[in-house]
Amino acid sequence: MQQPTKPGSTPAALQAVKGMNDLLPDEAHRWEWVEGVMRGVLARWGYRNLRTPIVEPTALFVRGLGEVTDIVEKEMFSWTDAMNGDALTLRPEATAGIVRAINEHNALYNGPLRIWQMGPMFRHERPQKGRSRQFDQLDVEALGHPGPDVDAEIILMLRALWREFGLVEGRDIVLELNSLGQPEERRAHRDALIAHFEAHADRLDEDARRRLHSNPLRILDTKNPAMEPVVVGAPKLIDFLGPESMAHFGALRAVLDAAGLAYTVNPRLVRGMDYYNLTVFEWKSPHLGAQSTVCGGGRYDRLIETLGGKPAPGIGFGLGTERLLLALAAVGTPVPSSAPDAYAVVPDAASLPRVMPVLATLRERGLAIVMHAASKDGQGSMKSQFKKADASGARFALVFGSDELSRGEVALKSLRDAAAVQRQFPLADLDALQAALRGPVA
Repeated sequence: MQQPTKPGSTPAALQAVKGMNDLLPDEAHRWEWVEGVMRGVLARWGYRNLRTPIVEPTALFVRGLGEVTDIVEKEMFSWTDAMNGDALTLRPEATAGIVRAINEHNALYNGPLRIWQMGPMFRHERPQKGRSRQFDQLDVEALGHPGPDVDAEIILMLRALWREFGLVEGRDIVLELNSLGQPEERRAHRDALIAHFEAHADRLDEDARRRLHSNPLRILDTKNPAMEPVVVGAPKLIDFLGPESMAHFGALRAVLDAAGLAYTVNPRLVRGMDYYNLTVFEWKSPHLGAQSTVCGGGRYDRLIETLGGKPAPGIGFGLGTERLLLALAAVGTPVPSSAPDAYAVVPDAASLPRVMPVLATLRERGLAIVMHAASKDGQGSMKSQFKKADASGARFALVFGSDELSRGEVALKSLRDAAAVQRQFPLADLDALQAALRGPVA
């Protein structure tokens, strides 16, 4: 708890909540670039943006995700609204809120939808590399599409995204698939799992014993190496799937095989939410250690009905921005520069009334230009401004010296090629200057 400040003392500096991180400009630029690439791929594949609140009724996640999931049991930031007593929660994942919005606005009335949203999620867990209490996620959903063709489309769209980022399949990013079948098939498998784990009860850890009768499928996803032999020997869900479930999975695999996409069928892949059925998948990066899942999702054909809508199928995924950035850093993917086109060198503050309208016009024409802020002592020496100009990463300096301005001109100086000739351009005609700023260094 923050201690009160003593009279006359300096207040202690406040810090961000642990696990909720600031993004300073250089890092934020990397995020903006990643998000821009995502938006471009999604647009080409026909997905449109939808935005929902970050605060939802707690009941939405309890009903949608399942009462005995880790998220609902111990990871949600929840509270009671002091105004009206409503139970509210910061969204720990996006799909339930999207489905709530689709139901509330009857958005499937005119047919299936392909949608996405991007933004912060919140989970109350111990922060570590690749896992924060506030984390950003791209969430993509295809609603109203029942067939395995859309399952394949989403997975192939993700492959296209990895390629945009320079991630090599099989080396930097790998795909795992499974099918969870339908509820009745999972019930038969569940009974077999319980019998198997009860026969090895002495080898189960506390978490597994707690889940044994409530959600035994999640025991398969244990990270406890001591339980590995018991889990490896457990009945496999795929052995309980009927003809229709197997046909759906087979059709998905046929498309991926035809597209030349390598994958592994992982019978222990179950995901963390109760709403999944049939296809589930994860893309993992071997560069990330324990938190290796960059993206995961699957089909949820009953969630829309569970949350009060008319029955309709759905499939989607969540992609963690932080983990993707860690994977890109690990392979050295270059990020485009955020440097401006030019840096304005203005040694005399009295010249600003002539200079700033010129810069405003160039900026309106789409050029990025930085100027050292004026102060009561003027703009600073030419030497100090050129140091700042060079540090900015700009290609050019626009020099508004007294000699240039007396002639009604501005000098264009290359900051990246010492051999380039400095050129003069009239302020009355900015077209040539604009062309030079957009062209190669002369």
